[in-house]
Amino acid sequence: MTQVDPRPVSLDTHPPRRSGKGSVVLRMLRTTDPKDISILYMVTSFGFFMVGGVMALLIRAELARPELQFLSTEQYNQLFTMHGTIMLLLFA
Repeated sequence: MTQVDPRPVSLDTHPPRRSGKGSVVLRMLRTTDPKDISILYMVTSFGFFMVGGVMALLIRAELARPELQFLSTEQYNQLFTMHGTIMLLLFA
């Protein structure tokens, strides 16, 4: 019998990996973890909400006074269509 406890054998022969600066972005883009996917979905949805909100502010600014302020009629129609598409399909 021995008087000294044997040392535990470490099976990990490689040093721990250090993550680089771009590793978080790369990990998030190729993840299959549902929690990470939901975070990506929420960030993307919030981004499109902000874009649609800016478009809504431009529409309201154009309608604040009679006549045209800074958009032509064709640009206004395009802005209105893009706002509706983003808020309906990409945000909701």
